[in-house]
Amino acid sequence: MGVIARSSERSNDGAAGPIVLAAAATGIVPFIERLGGDIDGIFGNAGIAPDMAGQPTLRLKLSAYCRLFEESSRRTGNENFGLWFGNQFQPRDLGMWGYAAVSSPTLGAALANLVTLFPYHQESSAMRLARGGDGLARLEYAVTTPAIVHRRQDAELSLGMFLNVIREACGRAWAPEEVHFEHPKPAAWREHEAAFGAPVCFGRRRNALVFRPEFLDRPMPARDPRLMAMMRTCLESMGSHGGVGDTLFDRIRATIRASLADGYPELAHIAGALHLAPSLIQRELAEHGLTYRAAVEEMRRTLAAMFLEQRALPLTEIAFLLGYSELSAFSRAFTRWTGTCPREHRRAKVRH
Repeated sequence: MGVIARSSERSNDGAAGPIVLAAAATGIVPFIERLGGDIDGIFGNAGIAPDMAGQPTLRLKLSAYCRLFEESSRRTGNENFGLWFGNQFQPRDLGMWGYAAVSSPTLGAALANLVTLFPYHQESSAMRLARGGDGLARLEYAVTTPAIVHRRQDAELSLGMFLNVIREACGRAWAPEEVHFEHPKPAAWREHEAAFGAPVCFGRRRNALVFRPEFLDRPMPARDPRLMAMMRTCLESMGSHGGVGDTLFDRIRATIRASLADGYPELAHIAGALHLAPSLIQRELAEHGLTYRAAVEEMRRTLAAMFLEQRALPLTEIAFLLGYSELSAFSRAFTRWTGTCPREHRRAKVRH
């Protein structure tokens, strides 16, 4: 165990921004229709044509893909849109990436294939299969580019997809020991426990399925070494190794974001997490016109605006998620940033 895959940040057509294969959106059109959503309006706001969704070799901008699911949630009125879309998503609908997994000899090999082939499927993201200190296996996933702030729906649908890969080997009744999400607890959080059949924890450092490692030895029912080799070859042939990878600036900001729930992220902590000298981090931020403190403040302000849109999320919890020890400190900072207090900002948003 301990396999990890990070992706590059270069689109196949040279356009700025990371991409994802459109197969990951297979079936979203009928799913939106069942919920009474406006297909043209949702796809139009996301900047994607409906007939692009599900095309196995077509690439979508990752930002547009994430926006598609956030828009679908908002415009169908279903807060847990991504959760239930992922819950019904079949592994083969992931195209070559999914077939490489289900045709693997064992579940462990299937998950290893998902991780090692992940950079060909999705960029500026990370996926890891590891063993935790408690001895349990962890299948972790995250979008790593800080440019994509709203990514709750993507996290929930992705873990639902991975759950169904595991259930290929372990049966539909299989459930993990726990499920972890980076984002705060939503109002309808009990639906998450129903969807995964397990306790679900929010506000964690990583999105992850946590399960007993002995399941990794389970055989995959549709194992087919020839098909697996073919899918790997086809997927790899589509990829390009010329990407520059996540920039150091993005890695610094992503690490700051992941550390906020533990309190104010001191520079020494971020430097240790990235295995870099603090002076190198300061120099990199300075090239983008930021001090270290300003970079933390910028991340806090960006996340605060997103969290305040979630009306069921208490202000005290928002303060904690942003690394403040008490609500008053968050209120003072937010008033300094915007000229209004968090409570009034939320009321104004509701009125509009």
